[in-house]
Amino acid sequence: MRVRVRVRAWVLAARARVVRRDAGMVTSEYAMGLIAAVGFAALLYEVLTSGQVRGALQDIVGRALNGQF
Repeated sequence: MRVRVRVRAWVLAARARVVRRDAGMVTSEYAMGLIAAVGFAALLYEVLTSGQVRGALQDIVGRALNGQF
């Protein structure tokens, strides 16, 4: 019985180590996520500062400011 308890404790400790090891991103995954986020931000900036989108946003703001009460 005592051996069974020790084996069970060892198995639970091994599982905890595996879970702890997979708890977060490693440096390479963090770097790739950061690069993807920066790329998406750059693409979004380019779209929002394009002529068509800028004109549409100015039109929306202009209509909102000139609205009738």
